[in-house]
Amino acid sequence: MVVGESGLGKSTLINSLFLTDLYPERHIPDASEKIAQTVKIEASTVEIEERGVKLRLTVVDTPGFGDSISSQNCIEPIMDYIDQQYERYLQDESGLNRRHILDNRVHCCFYFVSPSGHGLKPLDIEFMRKVHHKINIVPVLGKSDMLTMTEIKKLKRKVLDQIDEAGIQIYRLPDCDDDEDEDFKQQNKQLKEAIPFAVVGSTQLIEVRGKKVRGRLYPWGVVEVENPEHCDFIKLRTMLITHMQDLQEVTHDLHYENFRAEKLAKSGKTPTGGVRASTVEKDKLLADKEVELKKMQEMLSKMQAQMQSK
Repeated sequence: MVVGESGLGKSTLINSLFLTDLYPERHIPDASEKIAQTVKIEASTVEIEERGVKLRLTVVDTPGFGDSISSQNCIEPIMDYIDQQYERYLQDESGLNRRHILDNRVHCCFYFVSPSGHGLKPLDIEFMRKVHHKINIVPVLGKSDMLTMTEIKKLKRKVLDQIDEAGIQIYRLPDCDDDEDEDFKQQNKQLKEAIPFAVVGSTQLIEVRGKKVRGRLYPWGVVEVENPEHCDFIKLRTMLITHMQDLQEVTHDLHYENFRAEKLAKSGKTPTGGVRASTVEKDKLLADKEVELKKMQEMLSKMQAQMQSK
């Protein structure tokens, strides 16, 4: 999921990550339309490949976030969408066919921070406060080519300090095991130090020193999207691919379990014994259904055998 105000390069970054054009006919609202603008939820399925590893992902965009004069109601639609995916997974998990559950839960949220401000805005803090216990938040500085390297470091420090002061839990990359490769340990260290990722997006090919690169052309030079010295685009893509499994595990073991416990508590069960009793009853009911289904399959097989013998 990508969330942030309009004009921060969300769509361009997504197109850069997946080398596609997900929004060829998107309408850009004018000032008068933004007065009554509401948040939309747009989901698209894309593929990303890095060093032979292919990932098929669903990208959820949120156009209209923070665009209207009143931003009070722009958070609820996103929270509702996240809860709807958890609810759907919970229902599928409670059904008979639990081996082939389609997982549409939101495993990662890129939250875009404006590079032109002085850190996080009240809306940024409010949004992250409300959803940090539901999803893995990865803060991103959009259009970072507007800033110098010194300004980027200063803004990164400011954003992290504000996140800590607000008590917001963003996604933290896991520590490496002792037996991990030294190159991987170094890569993981660099990824941790890069948060929040300062990114630049572009799908335009530009010739630089006889080589075609994706970047942005300015009168003073070229900003190369895939040059680690220019921005953190490569680090962000690497993090998404190498830590996708961990993002899924944190979503399932922490955020989904929190949702599940809250759901059971609201249904009249106590958070401890009631939840456990409910789980036992549910497992017993599922086991009885499976036994009944097995008996029906055996009876059907016998009937088919008798018909074939005749």
